[in-house]
Amino acid sequence: MRKVYHKIIHIAGNVITVEADDVSYNELAEVTSARGVSLAQVIRLADSKVSLQVFAGSRGISTGDQVRFLGRAMQVSSSEALLGRVFSGRGTPRDNRPEVLSDMVEIGGPSVNPAKRVIPRNMIRTNIPMIDVFNTLVESQKLPIFSIAGEPYNELLARIALQAEVDVIILGGMGIKYDDYLTMKRTLDEHGALSRTVMFIHTAADPVVECLMVPDMSLAVAEQYALEGKRVLCLLTDMTNFADALKEIAITMEQIPATRGYPGDLYSQLASRYEKAVDFDGAGSITILAVTTMPGDDVTHPVPDNTGYITEGQFYLRNGRIEPFGSLSRLKQQVNGKTRPDHRAIMDSMIRLYSDFRSTLEKQSMGFQMSAWDNKLLKYGRQFEKGMMDLSVNIPLEEALDLGWKILADCFERNEVGIKTDLIDRYWPRKN
Repeated sequence: MRKVYHKIIHIAGNVITVEADDVSYNELAEVTSARGVSLAQVIRLADSKVSLQVFAGSRGISTGDQVRFLGRAMQVSSSEALLGRVFSGRGTPRDNRPEVLSDMVEIGGPSVNPAKRVIPRNMIRTNIPMIDVFNTLVESQKLPIFSIAGEPYNELLARIALQAEVDVIILGGMGIKYDDYLTMKRTLDEHGALSRTVMFIHTAADPVVECLMVPDMSLAVAEQYALEGKRVLCLLTDMTNFADALKEIAITMEQIPATRGYPGDLYSQLASRYEKAVDFDGAGSITILAVTTMPGDDVTHPVPDNTGYITEGQFYLRNGRIEPFGSLSRLKQQVNGKTRPDHRAIMDSMIRLYSDFRSTLEKQSMGFQMSAWDNKLLKYGRQFEKGMMDLSVNIPLEEALDLGWKILADCFERNEVGIKTDLIDRYWPRKN
């Protein structure tokens, strides 16, 4: 029988404090007030003082209200009945359908033992050329999408969810606009992808505490599906909102702040989520693709800065496109040597020529006279941006490689692209 406490000694924001014993970190409690029963979670233990964050907020809670500890941490179902469903940040249904209470597992567990992992070796096709050709997404990889507010990163995630060759999509939204949530849900539903998707959504209007639960719930479900042999892609947006929620709670708890007010354990908090990416030995895998917005487009901001030390590269989303310079998938060499013999050659040559195009644009903007080679580069750059960089392009990897050859042949001579003769002979388009 769990004890019930009737004295709350401190209330600050959404955090309440009681004096209690035999309580563990992350344990759940029920707070009964005049407004009803609210769930709360233990976030700090200091001798006999126990601090809890109340999911629904502390409004209406008084010092004489009742607190009952449940003796367990937060749990979420891992049943296949979750597929096609939408849940809130604390796991309650958002789609007006019944709760799923079977196959419950605790959230926020440790990352997988390295002995149970295998080296990443499989490509995840997305049919987006800027990913598949130039920065291949690898199964069990953890990658952030660095962006700024206003960029179409949620639309990009929705497209990846539609097209990625995986078994299950877990989509975790943190602090997103309600309109963006509805758009993502409608996009997945209209194209038939919702049936393989589980959504955990915290909107900007929901209690900030629930924002902290979304990654843990998403990854707990992803892990159970992966253990059943499924290839799982976990899409998270936006990890900066998650970090801001951590900061808000830390300020409420009067913790000593670190850089820009973020808690000193920000790196550990982010790493404990990203390190859930895994390819299980003898089972499935978890791949994490997470949006990280950069306030003021500042990559030295604490959230992207810490993220860069944890993850295996990054995608930069700028001006509605995945930027080829700065974007990096550090594991792409694990897989793009096994796709087609010309993959690496096309990747290297096209990016090198696009870099020359950028330099030519600078010369043109300063009024320099354009040479015949400069005009070729200008033509090439326009075709590359339209055919490869435009995120609306939806073609398989092989078609994207063929398109790359076509663009090169349309703009340059065979001896100008810097590709080995044997590949030129095999793949250079034949003129009619």
